[in-house]
Amino acid sequence: MVAEGTYAGMKLSELWEAHRELFGNTEGDRFPLLVKVIEAKKDLSIQVHPDNAYAKEHENGSLGKSECWYIMEVGQDGRLVLGHHAESEAQADEWIKAGRWGDFIRYIPAETGEFIQIDPGTVHSICGGIKLTEIQQNSDITYRLYDYGRLVDGKERPLHIRESLDVIGIPDRSEKNIFHDFPVNGHKTPYYQVRKHVIETQCELEQTEAFQIISAVKGSGEIDGVTIGEGESLIVPYGYGTYRITGQIEILITSL
Repeated sequence: MVAEGTYAGMKLSELWEAHRELFGNTEGDRFPLLVKVIEAKKDLSIQVHPDNAYAKEHENGSLGKSECWYIMEVGQDGRLVLGHHAESEAQADEWIKAGRWGDFIRYIPAETGEFIQIDPGTVHSICGGIKLTEIQQNSDITYRLYDYGRLVDGKERPLHIRESLDVIGIPDRSEKNIFHDFPVNGHKTPYYQVRKHVIETQCELEQTEAFQIISAVKGSGEIDGVTIGEGESLIVPYGYGTYRITGQIEILITSL
């Protein structure tokens, strides 16, 4: 919801439909990206996402899902699920159907400030004690592979074993997508690009893209007089030009 100004009270989806010029006249039936802050109190379900081709064929023309994580906080013994140990499709099929999750799942330690790209086909999950910013394609297609046998209203949540086996990448190549320091020249995929800036007092940046999403991942400050704090995001529209950021704040800037 727009907080103030000319479009106060309008939803982002309404702006996307009625004022596409604010987003550089980007094409598409929906705003293309989602930015979330996820704070896991307990281990979340283990998932895998399809790519665009699989989702288009099997999910009524939906987009697939590519996403990335920026780790904001890590609790004691914090860890993530990223990837798996199966060396072949037959081995993955055997371990998953037999419930040999200890053999199949790969856990990795989590570090504050780490950046991870989650390509479609990557087995992944956020474990308890982790707080992160997630940037992703605007898609809700998620295949739940394992949920620790937990019950909701006395029943286990549905799993998507067949679909998961269809899309899991084998062999696993997720380790190449772990960046202990944010890439100096930014991170680019076909669906989004992300840059990180650390501001100690102030700096000026220029908006030259279709739009920019600015997300505060540490500290607080102001952007041309608009306050932004950790966990908050705002959109700088097309053609805005130069803007000034003041404060002690670390931000991610996401664009297409």
